[in-house]
Amino acid sequence: MAEFQKIKPVTAQDVLGLLDAAGIRRAVLLSTAYSFGRPGREPQDEYAKVKAENDWVGAQAALFPKRFWAFCGFNPLKDYALDELERCAKDRNLRHGLKLHFGNSDVQLENPEHIEKLKSIFRAANSRRMAIVVHMRASISKNRPYGAEQARAFLEQLLPLVPDVPVQIAHLAASGPGYNDPPAHTVLEVLAEAVARGDRRTRKLWFDVTTVAVPENSAETSALLVKRIRQIGVGRILYGSDAAVGSNPNLLPREAWEAFRRLKLSQKEIKTIARNIAPYLR
Repeated sequence: MAEFQKIKPVTAQDVLGLLDAAGIRRAVLLSTAYSFGRPGREPQDEYAKVKAENDWVGAQAALFPKRFWAFCGFNPLKDYALDELERCAKDRNLRHGLKLHFGNSDVQLENPEHIEKLKSIFRAANSRRMAIVVHMRASISKNRPYGAEQARAFLEQLLPLVPDVPVQIAHLAASGPGYNDPPAHTVLEVLAEAVARGDRRTRKLWFDVTTVAVPENSAETSALLVKRIRQIGVGRILYGSDAAVGSNPNLLPREAWEAFRRLKLSQKEIKTIARNIAPYLR
């Protein structure tokens, strides 16, 4: 993937140093193999490259088994998606979970054909007891619809299919860096309200704050983040970081955590989030 994106590879050893600097004991490495399936940018031998990238990430995590687990990734709309899920489920390094990126894969939750393909993935993940981390934000570059309709489709059509595994919404339903994304605010509002009213479909729903709290956020944006975090409940919030390589402007884990701590949450709330352990790591 580094060669494909023309960036320097990031190894588990590199990430280990970043975790140590941030005081993080354990982490999940999320494969970006789905990028090979980005519509219009697929390379030759696409599926072979997807498998190779997932295998590499799994092997990297296995170098430090007390510190890392790995999740495999793929475009869930591809013909090979179920095959790759089953292959990952049988691999001891990759069997723990999936990373899906709806934006990169151009998943459109208002599209019935897309929903049907996602249903097969979610059912299979539940049967294989594979957790799901999902970047829900629809494609920004393609200006895909993203709002209450998409949030309800996710809540009503997909979440009921995964009653036995954790589902984690990346970036609080946005993309980052930052949280200046009104469509994402609408999606998170729908999901947060469902959690707050005790909707059983959200019983295993988690959220991560990866890249959303940055120094450039306005006071209003930061206040909205605090409001939604409290509405969801700090016990369901996980910390995460994103790749900070090449031209990617994301903060490194330590700096990103320091930025998150500047939100006007109480020290008790910050400590709770810091101590939260993703259910798939327990």
